[in-house]
Amino acid sequence: MPTYTVTVANLSLSPQQKSQIAEAITAAHNAQTGAPRFFAQVLFSAANQGDHFVGGRANTAPQVYVHGLVREGRSIEIKQGLMSQMLEEIAHIVEITAEDVWIYLQDIPATQMIEFGRFLPAPGEEAEWEKGISPEKRASLPK
Repeated sequence: MPTYTVTVANLSLSPQQKSQIAEAITAAHNAQTGAPRFFAQVLFSAANQGDHFVGGRANTAPQVYVHGLVREGRSIEIKQGLMSQMLEEIAHIVEITAEDVWIYLQDIPATQMIEFGRFLPAPGEEAEWEKGISPEKRASLPK
């Protein structure tokens, strides 16, 4: 399951903006990788004023940072398509320039990730893996 942490500096996100960003990231991940939507999770945090530095100086510009932990095994083209789609949508939602949205993806082998009590499948093997999720847990997941 990809986990995206969205950190903002020098701006506040409304609940609506958080929801829109979470949807944009989920939709981009699904569209670009083909992984089920319920795999994507998004967490938000904010840097306190004076806690964000660039080049050793306190930064005062509004910025958004997205750090995604994703399963390895996808091409550079897929990952860059994913990041490009997220970049455009996040900049639009937050109303800042694309230059103020920074995105990092980090690949992790599926064999080093446990979710729903089991090691994750390799990309493309989600459907078979999903069959092992209990009916109760499956019923609680977004469609």
